[in-house]
Amino acid sequence: MKNSLGKHLLSLLILTASFLCAEDFTFTRHADNTSPYVKEGVLLSIDLNQTNPDIVLLFNFDLEQSRDYTFQRIDSKESDSYHNAKVHYLYLLYPLKAGKIDVNFKLIKRVTNDESVAYSFSGDRDNVKGLVTQNTDIALPPLKLHVKPLPQGTQLVGDFTLAYDLKKKEAQAYEPIPFRVTLKGKGYPPLFENILPPDTPFTLFKEKPVIHTTHSRQGTLSTIIYPMALSNDTDFILPAVTLKAFDPEQERAYTLEIPQTPIHIKRSDVNTLVDSVDTPPPLHTDWGWLSTLFGYLMAFGAGFAAAWLVKWEKKHPKAVVHPLADKIDACQEKKALLQLLLAQGDPRFLALIDKLESDLYGKKSHTLTSLKKEAKEILQ
Repeated sequence: MKNSLGKHLLSLLILTASFLCAEDFTFTRHADNTSPYVKEGVLLSIDLNQTNPDIVLLFNFDLEQSRDYTFQRIDSKESDSYHNAKVHYLYLLYPLKAGKIDVNFKLIKRVTNDESVAYSFSGDRDNVKGLVTQNTDIALPPLKLHVKPLPQGTQLVGDFTLAYDLKKKEAQAYEPIPFRVTLKGKGYPPLFENILPPDTPFTLFKEKPVIHTTHSRQGTLSTIIYPMALSNDTDFILPAVTLKAFDPEQERAYTLEIPQTPIHIKRSDVNTLVDSVDTPPPLHTDWGWLSTLFGYLMAFGAGFAAAWLVKWEKKHPKAVVHPLADKIDACQEKKALLQLLLAQGDPRFLALIDKLESDLYGKKSHTLTSLKKEAKEILQ
């Protein structure tokens, strides 16, 4: 009976996680939860206190990196006073897989003396000598966590809210419709590669998420904004989105939802895309001056005048500008150029129309200047 009691006391002493390391210092660790859920925050405090006053002691400490967990140091208090070094660190740690995992530590004990410290500061401000220390890697027992699995299909871990903003539910063909989703709350940061399904029946433009995250004793607070834009040439449906979430503190499963929303696309009448009045008006050539010139030249000889006029016209042919060329030049956007060419019904523009549509869908990129130049070349 006494032996059993002694074993239990020994186990209790081990669980306090306070260790005397070679009588130079003590190492104490404390985790507020050793049986967390996957991606549930664990507060881990570390204390290193010097016990040997005969030496000058310094510590280099951190957690080992691992694929099994991620961590942030959220608080640090260090007292490197001679012969009485004290260090306190606070970490926020998130386990990333279920089962038993070890959180390992790395510690270098640096020992020196008063003479070495005094020597290192014996130079002037611009000539401080390096501090010589005797470094020792200290093996520390790992912190063992028993991590519980999440409910199947969980996508968010923590207490979060979802808000969305769809600017309009009716738009012109190919007009981008701004759409924004905001996730806000406490827990493991809710980062998603795709909020909407990747195989949407419309064109989806995405930007990088805007991330605001802070870590503290209370956990991780995040506000993450996903900016997007939707576009199509026909009516479409913004699909419903359901995110499965789990709050470890309340052990509560819940869902965040975006409802299905129909979007109406207004089709423009191609007959209304071209003005009934030519702007600018087509060029008109006034040849009245030519008859006056002939009248003067007749006074000096019809033969000489006719020969001179033929020679001059061969050297200076009058360019004839197609009325559509000015309308092409007036287009300030690729969409306007596309609408203008569609309104012509000219099969010569089919290849260029395909190229413009590829640009608007984001598959290729051509400058507006090159597209307008190609359109005017087709007119020649």
